[in-house]
Amino acid sequence: MPDIIIVEDNREIGTLLCDFLRKENYTVSLADTGEKALDIFERYGANLLVLDIGLPGVDGFSVCAKIRENSNTHILIASARTDKESTLKGLQIGADDYISKPYDIDILLAKINGIFKRKYALDEIVCDHLRLNSVTQTLTVDGMPVNVTEKEFQLLKLLIENRGTTLKKEYLFNRIWGSDSESEMQTLTVHIKWLREKIEQDPKNPKHIITVWGTGYRYEAL
Repeated sequence: MPDIIIVEDNREIGTLLCDFLRKENYTVSLADTGEKALDIFERYGANLLVLDIGLPGVDGFSVCAKIRENSNTHILIASARTDKESTLKGLQIGADDYISKPYDIDILLAKINGIFKRKYALDEIVCDHLRLNSVTQTLTVDGMPVNVTEKEFQLLKLLIENRGTTLKKEYLFNRIWGSDSESEMQTLTVHIKWLREKIEQDPKNPKHIITVWGTGYRYEAL
């Protein structure tokens, strides 16, 4: 999974920004259209999108809105549109921040570093009766340690981070196993079953990991 997806139709600007961020030890992918950005995100996910608005085909507003349907990934809009209406629209449809072009690269980097610093500042996620530690990749349920595999941990963490949002099966599979995995989609179903057995009071009637038939799964906090 890339740390950052740069969505920029100006290849020269996009390439320069990617090179700059890679020197800062970020893993970066570049998309020059909205369609490519959505495809990369659908396949691999990302921790952050730096998103231009004026894209050919699917524009940046549409990309932002589409990603917000299934993900809480941080979205930073970087656009030459400096009017109040565009800024408000971007924030209203789910962008976390808005920076105007031309921007100072050091300011952009400071924003990106701040995002990742906050993201990784919390090593533990506490939700309902669950506590997940991202450093040790351990899970406790009602204060008791529960053995989980790496994939189970990653899957549960992804569901909890997006609690209340239905995540498509394809999205979950690609995020956890990768689109080029030799595993089959049934692997996801099996891991969901195992997680329910470990965290649900009644695994056959789950209250947390909910199946959305024909779509995917959703974590519900009680």
